[in-house]
Amino acid sequence: MQLGEQEARQELEEPKKEEKDSGFFSWFSRDEEEPEPEQKPDNQPSVSERIEQGGAELLFTSLLAAPLFLAQCLGGVILTLFILVYGRRLFTVFIDEFPQVTNKDKVKATVKSIQSELSKYIFTVATINAGLGIMTATALYLLGTQDFILWGSVVALFNFVPYVGSVISLSMLLMAGLVQYNLTLMALAPATLFMLLNIIESQLITPLVLGRRMQVNPLIVILWLACMGWLWGMAGVLLALPILVCIKLVLVQMDKAPHWIRLVEAK
Repeated sequence: MQLGEQEARQELEEPKKEEKDSGFFSWFSRDEEEPEPEQKPDNQPSVSERIEQGGAELLFTSLLAAPLFLAQCLGGVILTLFILVYGRRLFTVFIDEFPQVTNKDKVKATVKSIQSELSKYIFTVATINAGLGIMTATALYLLGTQDFILWGSVVALFNFVPYVGSVISLSMLLMAGLVQYNLTLMALAPATLFMLLNIIESQLITPLVLGRRMQVNPLIVILWLACMGWLWGMAGVLLALPILVCIKLVLVQMDKAPHWIRLVEAK
C-alpha cells in the first residue's frame, strides 16, 4: 500500500512540474534563472593597469625590433672605426694622386674646415641634450616621479631627433604620470615640466649657442627625417640632422648652390 501511495503522489507531481515548465511564462522564468553573460566583473582593471598593460605590449614589440636596431648600430660603429683608421690615408691618396683634383690646397682646407665645424656642432648638440636630460631627471626627482634617471636618459637620447623626439618624450612622460598618479592633475606634472624645459632649450639656448650658421628650416628637417628613417630606420633618424648639416657645410665651403642653401635656411 505504501508503494502504491508513493507512485500515485509522483504521478500527481509530474504533471504539475510539466505544466509549470511548459507554460508561456516559463520562458521568462528561464531567462531570469540564466545568469547574465555580460555582467561586468567587480575586478575590472583601472586606467593605470590598462596603461601598464599597453606599456608591456609596447615593450614586447620594441624587444622584437631590438635585434635589427642593434645590428644597425653595430654596423654604424664598425664603419665609423674603419673610417677613423683608414679614412685619412684614403683621403690623402685621393687628393695627391687623382688628376681631377686641381686645387689640392683648397680642397684640404675645405675638408678641414668642415670637420671642425661639424665636430663643434655635434659636441654642442650632445652637451645641450645631456644638460636637458640632467635637468629633466632633477625636476622629476624633486617631483617624486619614479625612474627619474631612466626618463632623463630617454629625453637626452630622443632630443637628438628634432621635433619628433620631443613629442615622443612628452608622450612617454605623460604615460608615466598616468601610471603613477592615475587620473589626477599630478599626472600632468612630469610632462608639463619637461615641456617647459624643452621650450627653454629649443627656443632660447640652442639658437643662441649654434647661431644662424646651423639654422635649418623645420619643414626641411621633417622631410629629411622621413627620408632617412625610410632608408636606415632608427639609426637614420638619429643621424639625419648631422648629415644634413654636413651637406650644408660642404655647399657653403665650396660656394655651390647658394639658392639651395637659402632654401634650407629659410625661416
